[in-house]
Amino acid sequence: MALSHLLVVAAVAMVLLAAMGAEADTRKYQFDVQMTSVTRLCSTKSIVTVNGQYPGPTLFAREGDHVEVTVVNHSPYNMSIHWHGIRQLFSGWSDGPSYITQCPIQPGNSYVYRFHIVGQRGTLWWHAHISWLRATVHGPIVILPPAGVPYPFPAPDDEVPLMLGEWWRNDTEAVIAQALQTGGGPNVSDAYTINGLPGPLYNCSSAQETFRLKVKPGKTYMLRLINAALNDELFFSVANHSLTVVDVDAVYVKPFTVDTLVIAPGQTSNVLLATKPTYHGASYYMEARPYTNTQGTFDNTTVAGVLEYEDPCPSAAAAAKIPVFSPDLPQINDTNFVANYTAKLRSLASADYPAAVPQEVDRRFFFTVGLGTHPCAVNGTCQGPNGSRFAASINNVSFVLPTTALLQSHFAGKSRGVYASNFPAFPLMPFNYTGTPPNNTNVMNGTKVVVLPFGASVELVMQDTSILGAESHPLHLHGFNFFVVGQGFGNFDPAKDPTKFNLVDPVERNTVGVPAGGWVAIRFLADNPGCVVHALSPGGAHELGPEDGVAGAGRQPP
Repeated sequence: MALSHLLVVAAVAMVLLAAMGAEADTRKYQFDVQMTSVTRLCSTKSIVTVNGQYPGPTLFAREGDHVEVTVVNHSPYNMSIHWHGIRQLFSGWSDGPSYITQCPIQPGNSYVYRFHIVGQRGTLWWHAHISWLRATVHGPIVILPPAGVPYPFPAPDDEVPLMLGEWWRNDTEAVIAQALQTGGGPNVSDAYTINGLPGPLYNCSSAQETFRLKVKPGKTYMLRLINAALNDELFFSVANHSLTVVDVDAVYVKPFTVDTLVIAPGQTSNVLLATKPTYHGASYYMEARPYTNTQGTFDNTTVAGVLEYEDPCPSAAAAAKIPVFSPDLPQINDTNFVANYTAKLRSLASADYPAAVPQEVDRRFFFTVGLGTHPCAVNGTCQGPNGSRFAASINNVSFVLPTTALLQSHFAGKSRGVYASNFPAFPLMPFNYTGTPPNNTNVMNGTKVVVLPFGASVELVMQDTSILGAESHPLHLHGFNFFVVGQGFGNFDPAKDPTKFNLVDPVERNTVGVPAGGWVAIRFLADNPGCVVHALSPGGAHELGPEDGVAGAGRQPP
C-alpha cells in the first residue's frame, strides 16, 4: 500500500473518530499504585495495589467515551498498566505492555493513559503488564452501550463484576524471581479467589474472606466474569442455577444456557443468572476450579463464593440453619466438556452487530507454541528437565524483552539493535508436533517481530506441542479482536482442516486458549496502526505489528 494512501486512511479514520467522540464524555481516573497490607488464610503480607484496593477499582465508561487514567507509581517496582481488550485505535502508546509500547513507569513517576472506546461494549479488564505484578494489580472495565441503546437481550435487574484470581502466601515477585533463577516452574498458588477472597473451602479462611452475592427472588443478574488467574483455565458454576452466556470479551454472542462454563486466563464472559421465583430457605455456592490435562503441577483447589437470597422473614435462628448447596463441576481433565462448550460460542452476527470475518487471506502464519529448554549455565544448578531451564517459545524462538520499547524504537526509526523483523512465519524444522518429541528440546532466544502491511487480512494457526508435555496456552492480541474460525486436537492438517472453518458466525474474541495437544485458527484484519499484536505464552511472547507502527507519521519499517 502506498504511503500516500496510508496517510489518507489514517487521516480519514482520525476524522471519523473525532466525529464519533464529539458527543462523548471523557472519563478521568487516578490510579495510585501503592503497597497495601492484606490478610488472607491467616497470613498477612504487603502487596502492590491500585488505590489500596484488591482487586482494584472498576473503570466505568460507555461505548464512544474517551478515557484518561493518570497512574502514579508509589511502589518500589517498575509499573505499567494494560487495558486488556481495548482496541486502542490510534493510541498504541497507551496500550501498556512494558518494553513493547512503553518504558515502564519508574517508582516516583507517573504516566497518563489516554484512549477512545470505539465499537466496544461489555466487560474487559485492566492489569499490570510487567513481571507478575498483575497477580494483585488488576480490576474490571465495564463498558456500557451508548445512552439509549439497549442490550440485544433482556436487560438484567443488576450487574456484578466477578474477578477470578489467585492468591500466594509468598511474595509473587519472589516466586517468579526464584523460577527465573532456577529455571524450574514457579510455585503454584495457595488458593483461587473470587473478587480477591478465597472463600470457605480453604483452611484458615475467615468468614470475612468469602464473597457473598445477595440476591432477590424473581430477578435477573448479569455476572461480569473475568479470569485474572495467571495461567489456569477455570470452570465456573452456581449450584442449582443455570447461566446464559450473552457476551465474551466485550462482544455479543448468540445466547446459550449452561450449568457450567469454562474461561481461560485473560478472557471475560457476561452471563445472565435468573434467581428462583421464591425464597427457598437455602444458599448456593458459586465455585471455580481449574481445568487441565497436563502432567505438571498446578493449584488443584476450589474457590467458593455464596449466592444468598433475601429472606422475607429474617431471623438469626433461621439463618444459622440455612443449607448451602454445591454445584457439580466437571472433572479437572474433562476435555470433552471444554470442547463442547467452546463449540457453542458463536458471534451474534446480526444486522446491528455483524461478524466481519475476513473471507480472503493476505498473510498466513503457522506458529508452534510450547515449552522447550535452555541449557543451564556452566557450573550452574537448574531445576528444569534433565538439569536444564524451562523456556516458552513460538516457532522455537523464546522472546527476549528489549531495553527500549519496540514501538518507541520503530517510531524513532532506531530499531537496529532493538529488534529484528525476521520472525519465522512457519516452523523452520517441522516435526510431529503432538507426537514423539524431538531429541533436541533447546530453543533459541531472540527479539524478533513480524511486520504486517496495514489493512492486511491475516490467518494465524497456533499449534500446541508436546515437547515437554502438551498444555493449553493463552493467546491475547493487543489492539485487535479476532475470529476463532477453527480448532481441533492433534496436528493441524492444512489440506483438510480449513475446509471446516466457520466463516459465517465464528466467535470474536481478544484472548483464546490454544488447546492442549491441539490447535486453533484465527483471522483478523491488521487495521490498527501503531498497536502491536502480542502473542502470549507462559514465559515467552512474540510480536506482530502492522506496517508503519505509527502509520500517520509516514514512517516505513526500517
